[in-house]
Amino acid sequence: MLRHHGIGGIGIIRMSGKNSFEILDKIFRPKNAESIDKIKGYSIKYGNIIDGDKIIDEVLVSYFKEPKSYTTENMCEINSHGGNIIMKKILELCLKNGADLAEPGEFTKRAFLNGRIDLAQAESVIDIINAKTDREANVGIKQLEGYLSEEIKKIKELILNIMTNIEVSIDYPEYDIEEVQETENLDVLEKVKDKLKKLEESFDNGKIIKNGIKTAIIGRPNAGKSSLLNAILKEDRAIVTEYEGTTRDTIEEDVSINGIPLKIIDTAGIRETENEVEKLGIAKSREISKEADLVIAIFDISKPLKKEDFDILEMIKDKKNIIVLNKVDLNQDVLTDNDNEFKKYSNNIIKISALKKTGIENLYNKITEIFNLNQINVDSEIVITNIRHKNLISKAIESVLKSEESIKDKMPIDVVAIFLKDILENLGNITGDVVTEDIINDIFSKFCLGK
Repeated sequence: MLRHHGIGGIGIIRMSGKNSFEILDKIFRPKNAESIDKIKGYSIKYGNIIDGDKIIDEVLVSYFKEPKSYTTENMCEINSHGGNIIMKKILELCLKNGADLAEPGEFTKRAFLNGRIDLAQAESVIDIINAKTDREANVGIKQLEGYLSEEIKKIKELILNIMTNIEVSIDYPEYDIEEVQETENLDVLEKVKDKLKKLEESFDNGKIIKNGIKTAIIGRPNAGKSSLLNAILKEDRAIVTEYEGTTRDTIEEDVSINGIPLKIIDTAGIRETENEVEKLGIAKSREISKEADLVIAIFDISKPLKKEDFDILEMIKDKKNIIVLNKVDLNQDVLTDNDNEFKKYSNNIIKISALKKTGIENLYNKITEIFNLNQINVDSEIVITNIRHKNLISKAIESVLKSEESIKDKMPIDVVAIFLKDILENLGNITGDVVTEDIINDIFSKFCLGK
């Protein structure tokens, strides 16, 4: 059942389980009454929710009959008006007549436990709900459709073929086929390794798609950090003044570039100061720049470089970075004397006017280039976005390497079989074939109520 906390035009209360229709029958009076046996699945009936003889709300009720429902159980959805009072009353009536409140993710958990979807598909549901961009949603939809599960299944079949070969050699030792089998098994393991490594490597892109690129904007006070943030957001999010040191804490905003989320953090200007509050902000700026995936260092080229500018350049030299030369509208020559100085610290140098909002497109293009965003093709490739999946795939690769090594070292067949079973177990943990109850509970505890 769905717990409701917001206000909307329509609210939905969902029930699933063998007694769903019995409970519904006690509180729902359809305009055209008929027995549940005659009502077809995937149908909607119009009527009233009642408490005794009192009408609570005018509703539509959707019917889903087992096994053709989200959970594979009998299921119904009451579509009511979305006010808090109405929703709460209907919810209380359901509970009063025998329903239990659903735990987070319980409907999807039931779909998994009842075999309609596997664990990887179940996890994709929360990814789709939490998606911040089209690309992230598309990855989740492909996983929900079973693309990853199908690839895992193919890999497991290859491992099972090797295990069959091993069983043959054990059952029929009189046939001298061991050497031929070793070659075949090594060839298959090489294919398995290639497939798994491709999945593992896709996580680099998957992590970007899911978590975005944490981007810190750093620079001296009044270099144009806040103006750059406003230009990227296309709104006046940060205060811009002629006075130095106005930004003393971080401002965080999310934008999308080429379908990839960019978490942009505007930081306090870096300079020597006696102000204790500003010192804290500057210390935070330095810490954020260390943790960021990308650092945009912005410099005011209408003024000579100072010691703080060179400190900033030292901060970014070992990071993925972009040097932004700002205020070209005030200095068309762009301090050509310092061009070589900047090139010592970065190959990614662009010139903009944050105030005039010129050159911002070049910044987007540079970010796209650095992170190869145009190379991420979620339509034709399987992309791993889940760290749990990535870790299990990495463990499976380790077991593949151990399997190959044991075959080459002429280890006993039983030893090889142990490593092969480890591969199957790791892959089974992804799809939920051998997953523990603790892992299942942990995964579904992250879901929202009602899903």
